[in-house]
Amino acid sequence: MNPINYNNRAFRAVQNTENGETSAETVFHYHQEGTILSAEYAGGKIVKGHLIGLVDEEGNINMRYHQVNSAGELMTGICQSKPEILENGKIRLHETWEWTSGNRSSGESIIEEI
Repeated sequence: MNPINYNNRAFRAVQNTENGETSAETVFHYHQEGTILSAEYAGGKIVKGHLIGLVDEEGNINMRYHQVNSAGELMTGICQSKPEILENGKIRLHETWEWTSGNRSSGESIIEEI
């Protein structure tokens, strides 16, 4: 079993590249069963989103996501997240992502446990 369990944790975006859609208004609700991670998220430009991923023994997440934005577009992408444990015990995730829809651009974001 991996040292980090994301089950029932909530995260908020704190940093994103300009071509991303998450913002400080975006909240993610994570669920984990074994190595399978899922989440639903919404806020800011995102009306509704879901992700599914696999967590490795270091707590890294390999995920796929899809979301509907405020323009009514269905957007999809892939993301690799690397955890950092903060001094207060909360988790910060450093994310490298790429759209698999739209302009297929890539970027980086950081989300932190609330």
